[in-house]
Amino acid sequence: MKALSIVAPGGRRIASGEKTLEVRRWKPTIGVDEDLLIVENGRFLRTEGDEDDEGKAVAIVRVGAFRPFVPEDLAAACGSYFEEGWLAWELLDVRPVSSTISIKAARGIYEIDPPSDMQLQS
Repeated sequence: MKALSIVAPGGRRIASGEKTLEVRRWKPTIGVDEDLLIVENGRFLRTEGDEDDEGKAVAIVRVGAFRPFVPEDLAAACGSYFEEGWLAWELLDVRPVSSTISIKAARGIYEIDPPSDMQLQS
């Protein structure tokens, strides 16, 4: 499954529906019909190859349109400041999940086996 790591508390905010935009400098490499596992972790992964083995699966989403990030997007992105040149990814079909097993958080969109105890929340 394709996955994207998000620093806490952003992953939980996506799972709850509070955060409906993800802001990145790069275009998503995933189709609108593909599921994306949101993995929340505790620190920024700043350098190529940087990983965190303490990630937690928190949601499955789909990425709709992506477009330039504008100041009016701050609330939907749960952001604290605006900077030109970023892209806003629309997060759709959000399905919260739970799991007790830690999984890898990595940079970019990456492939991962979902945790064996992952369950959709109702």
